Amino acid sequence: MLRVFLLIVVGLAGDPEHGKTFHAWGNAMATASERLGVASENLVYLVDEPGEEDKKVSGKSTREEVTKALDRFAIQAGPEDLVFITLIGHGSFDGRAAKFNMPGPDMGPADFAPLLAKLKSRQVVFVNTASASGPFIEGLAGPGRTIVTATRNGAEHFATLFGGFFVDALGSETADADKNRRVSVLEAFLYAKAETAKAYEKEGLLSTEHALLADSDKEGSQDPSPTGKNGKVAAVLSLGTVGKDDLPADPKLRALHLERRELERRVEALRLLKESMPPARYADELEKLVTALALKTREIRAAEGK
Repeated sequence: MLRVFLLIVVGLAGDPEHGKTFHAWGNAMATASERLGVASENLVYLVDEPGEEDKKVSGKSTREEVTKALDRFAIQAGPEDLVFITLIGHGSFDGRAAKFNMPGPDMGPADFAPLLAKLKSRQVVFVNTASASGPFIEGLAGPGRTIVTATRNGAEHFATLFGGFFVDALGSETADADKNRRVSVLEAFLYAKAETAKAYEKEGLLSTEHALLADSDKEGSQDPSPTGKNGKVAAVLSLGTVGKDDLPADPKLRALHLERRELERRVEALRLLKESMPPARYADELEKLVTALALKTREIRAAEGK
């Protein structure tokens, strides 16, 4: 029976607002992995600084702990098992090398490559949702590897939205395009890409991130597909079986919760897009969204009789 070994790494945020968002993504992925059937002993969840909401954290997101986790996976994961690695946070690019920002020494493709080489697994998924993540494809692509990055190069250095939508997709029936109750890496990528584009459109901004997926070359594609050069392998890999969501069964309440979730996502996206917006416009948009979110929460509580 195929087992999934999952490593989630939440790196440095740069500021508290981003940190809260990145931790929320990490927690959502850790929680979803349990529903998808990933055994708790096969999950390693590392963060920069654990908070009260970080219930499933295994340790600190340092190079030492990442190395320890992947060395353990190299011993425990067999050839038929899937190793899935997700990086959440900020990245940097100095014109030569891309890095994922972490407490202590940062890690780039040259640091991850020897760790991945130790894995016996025939299929490894490596997802870097950080800014300036594009160069990780060239540095890590190879046989049996599916690499996903939030940007197409190192020059796209603003905070990215892609990661939140990708995490959402993994456990979402909406992202399950072929309705086989498994969200493939390809389906998650396409869903996240589409939702990211919508988020920029809603704020009237040009996108500063262009995600790539590579499972057959070192260039990757912005438009992978099951029949394209990139996408064939990603189309059959997934974390597990999608179960029922945690939304209320009552249609009215369910609709209200979905509306609140959309507002929460817009607030999250706006905060990540702050650097790209005039300060006055950002403050005005944030105030409107936060007010709408508070009113929606009040409406839900009233409907629930609380």
